[in-house]
Amino acid sequence: MKKFRIFFDIEKEEQWLNEQLHKGYYCTKVSGWGVYTFEKTLKNYVIRLDYRDHLSKEKFEEYKEIYEDFGWSCIKGPWMSGIRYWQKEDDGQNEIFSDRESKRCYYKRLMNYSFALLLLFLMLSYSTFRDSGLYMTQGLWSMKGSLFWKAFIFETPFALIRLFPPIMAILFGCSYYKTYQKYSLLKEE
Repeated sequence: MKKFRIFFDIEKEEQWLNEQLHKGYYCTKVSGWGVYTFEKTLKNYVIRLDYRDHLSKEKFEEYKEIYEDFGWSCIKGPWMSGIRYWQKEDDGQNEIFSDRESKRCYYKRLMNYSFALLLLFLMLSYSTFRDSGLYMTQGLWSMKGSLFWKAFIFETPFALIRLFPPIMAILFGCSYYKTYQKYSLLKEE
């Protein structure tokens, strides 16, 4: 079974994946385009997600061995950086962040990830809108009648595409803020 979902919150993605596991569907593959592949299973599994910044191949192998020693298997996870998907049979010891400090470090990594993507999409937004507005057709707003409507309807899909970077910047800004709140709570206590 394949399902398509896009997430901007790693914790909501993890929650959704665990809901699928509770329904009896074992995750076998995660694509970068939001396609999740599941197989039916009778066993109880749990999945956890982790984000790591750049790791050398040696550090990645060490990181992977530590998880595998505790029964986790990696469904997806690039060795350089990105979100790692860890899955194992439910044995009651299902957390990968066992203490406050490791959880705090996890949120700090997520904050850096969200902030980097926020900056990227802000720069893309600036480059998209610095010379023109949302609609780029010259004289669009001075056109009359059916000529205006034809040009407006033709240009609208392109205008919506130009809105993508600012929308993504807002989403990653919200993600940064939520993660910062969680990080601050763990830092203060």
